[in-house]
Order: sequence, then structure tokens, then C-alpha cells
Amino acid sequence: MLAASTLLILATLAGYALLCSIRPFAICRTCSGTGLRDAHKGMKLCRRCRGTRYRLRAGRRLHNHAQRLHTEGTRTRPTTDKERLPWQ
Repeated sequence: MLAASTLLILATLAGYALLCSIRPFAICRTCSGTGLRDAHKGMKLCRRCRGTRYRLRAGRRLHNHAQRLHTEGTRTRPTTDKERLPWQ
């Protein structure tokens, strides 16, 4: 029973990761994809999607953050001739 539930959870996570890689943007839930929201004095741009009608999925946002963190952590610093040691 534990193996089946673990397999189901892993399959769900793999499916969500595949969805985030294929379609990173989803329709905004706040404005229902219109880009506008109701206000007291008329219509205004949606704050969540800023009028674009789409939002970045949470899984894709997590992937982008991890990728940026990896890139910044492994980036080599360019060296100049003054910083080099004499035997290099």
C-alpha cells in the first residue's frame, strides 16, 4: 500500500513537472484571463498578471529560481592579467 501511494505521488509530481516545462504559463485566476478587474470607479488592470492575462506556474517559478541559483553559484569570475599568479 505504501509503495502504491508513493508511486502515485511520484507520478503526479512528474506529470506536473512535464506540464510546467511544456506550458509554463497558466490563465490568471484573479481576472479569469481577461487582464482586467472590477474596481469602484470602473475597470483596472489585474494586479496579479499585470494585464497580460497569464501567470507563471508555481513549479516553473521554482525551476527558474533553482536554475538561476545554480548558474550564479557556478559562474567563474573573469580574471585579469594583474590577478594571475606568476607561474600561471
